[in-house]
Amino acid sequence: MFKFEHTIETVVSAKALWALYSDVSTWKTWDAGIEAVTLNGPFAEGTSGTLTPRGQNPLIFKLVEVREGERFTNETEMPEAGVILHFIHTLQPINGKTRISHQVMITGLAADVLGPQMGPVLTRGIPETMQSLVATAGLG
Repeated sequence: MFKFEHTIETVVSAKALWALYSDVSTWKTWDAGIEAVTLNGPFAEGTSGTLTPRGQNPLIFKLVEVREGERFTNETEMPEAGVILHFIHTLQPINGKTRISHQVMITGLAADVLGPQMGPVLTRGIPETMQSLVATAGLG
């Protein structure tokens, strides 16, 4: 298994940040690694969609947990590779600020082999992405 987590704090409200999380059409504006995102229904548990990383083929993902204003988790199963990619996004109010945490986990039969290879590639842009999320939400 591979696990990565990055956390920052901001004065931007959880409500403003959640507005960007829950509107997948905005994801490519604050995440430079995303070319396009579609969602086949509401931003709710069980809804699936596609995410196209910049310069790559689209990947199917599913929202497996959605707690409005607090947390969501999306997963991408890659059965041909023997891994599942878990992306966990958490907002927590603390002392008048919002703590934002983005976590990536790679599980599955091949996670011990592929996790150390895929993980650093998947996570290298997360700190910049989170800063861009805050900047974008702060404009709203």
